[in-house]
Amino acid sequence: MDPAVLREDMVDGLESAPKNVLVDENVAVAMRDVPRHAFVDDERTAYADREHEALGTRVLAPRTVARLIQALALEDDESVLIVGVGVGYTAAVIAELVGETNVHAVDISRPLVVESRQNLAEAGYDGVLVDCRDGANGFPEYAPFDRILLEAAAVEPPRALLEQLADGGRLVLPRGTQKQHLEAISADGEADRFDAVSFDPLLVEGEQSGAVERNRMTREDRERAQRRAESHRGWEQHWIEWDEATDPQSRRSRSR
Repeated sequence: MDPAVLREDMVDGLESAPKNVLVDENVAVAMRDVPRHAFVDDERTAYADREHEALGTRVLAPRTVARLIQALALEDDESVLIVGVGVGYTAAVIAELVGETNVHAVDISRPLVVESRQNLAEAGYDGVLVDCRDGANGFPEYAPFDRILLEAAAVEPPRALLEQLADGGRLVLPRGTQKQHLEAISADGEADRFDAVSFDPLLVEGEQSGAVERNRMTREDRERAQRRAESHRGWEQHWIEWDEATDPQSRRSRSR
């Protein structure tokens, strides 16, 4: 069957009951234009509303892609960073909305970076910049970004991503561990919570998709320790000075 017809059917299904997940007409138009079969090996099921597997990662179902992009609340010509580009389909849909040169993407998996570059070029979106790096560190060379999409779960939003948001920017991520919700966080810290989702955890440096063991808490533990250390600066010094001021023995030991 003609892929264009399959795309129409796919989008119509997302817009209609019982799914009713696609309500943004601009996103619907973009999903009608992007050839999903360029990103999914099995052309027979490329337009089915289900997940696929590729190179150790999940290719998101169309309904999930629609929910993510609608949560971004994109506007024309906004700069976008995608963390966890996967096979590149979400990046292609976003490129339809904001222009391919405004889309930047990273992934920690080198095979997925190669795959997504090839897929995007085949589909006509070779202007999307895809780089291999630890997504928790963002893409500072091209920051700030108006929108950042994290296609992996995290307990807390990575600090680097929040710091790379432009004024008025918006970070969208699946937040949580076993129980996750889609959340949109603005640059000033306000958050909007959406429906429940289920994503694989954000990989950290040294991990690859499909690995048997994943130390998913390494980055979060490091960031928590850093925040604790920073929050202690100041008041600890005040207590030290107070103790020394009120303790005669302390004053005598310092005067020696």
